[in-house]
Amino acid sequence: MGILDLPFSLDEISYNDGGIQTESSNVQIEVENDVKPLIQPYHIMEENRINSDHIILNRHAHIKFLRVGLKGLSSQAVGLDASQAWICYWIIHSLDLLGATLSKSEIERAINTLSACQNPTGGFGGGPYQFSHVAPTYAAVNTLAIIGTEEAYNVINREKLYEWFMSLKQPDGSFQMNEGGEIDVRGCYCVLATAKLLNILTPELTSGVAEFIASCQTYEGGIGGYPGNEAHGGYSFCGLAALEILKKTDYINSDSLMEWVTSCQMKLEGGFQGRINKLVDGCYSFWQGGSFPLLEGIYTKKNEPFDTCGFFDREALQEYILLCCQNQYGGLLDKPKKSPDFYHTCYCLSGLSLAQHYYIYDTIQDDFKENQELTTIVGKVSNLIRATHPVHNISMVKVKKITSYFSNSSIVNVDSTESLASSIEIITNKDKSSDN
Repeated sequence: MGILDLPFSLDEISYNDGGIQTESSNVQIEVENDVKPLIQPYHIMEENRINSDHIILNRHAHIKFLRVGLKGLSSQAVGLDASQAWICYWIIHSLDLLGATLSKSEIERAINTLSACQNPTGGFGGGPYQFSHVAPTYAAVNTLAIIGTEEAYNVINREKLYEWFMSLKQPDGSFQMNEGGEIDVRGCYCVLATAKLLNILTPELTSGVAEFIASCQTYEGGIGGYPGNEAHGGYSFCGLAALEILKKTDYINSDSLMEWVTSCQMKLEGGFQGRINKLVDGCYSFWQGGSFPLLEGIYTKKNEPFDTCGFFDREALQEYILLCCQNQYGGLLDKPKKSPDFYHTCYCLSGLSLAQHYYIYDTIQDDFKENQELTTIVGKVSNLIRATHPVHNISMVKVKKITSYFSNSSIVNVDSTESLASSIEIITNKDKSSDN
């Protein structure tokens, strides 16, 4: 029902430290004090309440903010040099959700940038001449999928990419993020989500992945980055989405995960925290909110009844994004008093999309589809943005287009088969050496 329509004062749902002040309790109260003035004028108990129909998505300002980023960043952004593929994804995905069309020159520049990030191994680095890493590889492939032209698709060297993925595979089913790099649930998701779009998902690639992810579920119900780590919204989404790709969501306790992720929606703010006892953050609108359609899909496959309105407060999440996370000059942000950036713009909009749209799990197509007859929109009807795919986080139509394009394209040939055999042999030898 949202925060605005609650029939009691905001003070009644404010954080109560029980008289015991801590650093975390103090900053929580500070955030709530920043949020209250933004939502108070629209609250039902206000005498001069502003009609919630006046809540507006500043679409044109956000599009302008994003297009400036496509032209290039200032020297102050040099620290983001290793995030060039990600910046392309954050901006282009956001523009796509907002319904903006890329110009020919914008498309050419994006394709050229991503082409320069691809290495002979098949993977993509964060920028040109940087080593391949599965996270910017995921971002680059997603961006090329959003662009959706044959020229964009043909940038991707699927055979080499598959070989590189296999070289990162570990005996426990996990993946290194890069050669010699860290291992966590992100790697599983980035590899499988990319492989699914490109039709290079094989038994060899997926072997043991579900078991590794299941070992990362914590006593809280959420999923950590690695066995024994604290439950975290980003890792929980990555783990659950990867299991959905594998069709092995039964490997985890979905009821326990549901209980944990619902507990992370903040009572006053309406947005999500990423971990227990942390602050609200606009990016978790997607990283936490994205788990709900996946969990609903699990219940559908089990033929178990559930509330079609969903398991989280859609209106409250939209209220937080629209009232507390928009910069009037364009771009979205973490929380009030923060500056807008492309990352938070992307994931605030992605969360807004998931909160507006409803999804149906099509057991025949074995994939999600949008329920065209049902939406929940806070504020003006014009606030509606495009539906994002709950697994891949690119628009539904773009997922269908790229998977259709590669559906009949096999990666099996003499060279790739020999490389695959070599990769499997390397992994086997690693396993043997660890036994010794």
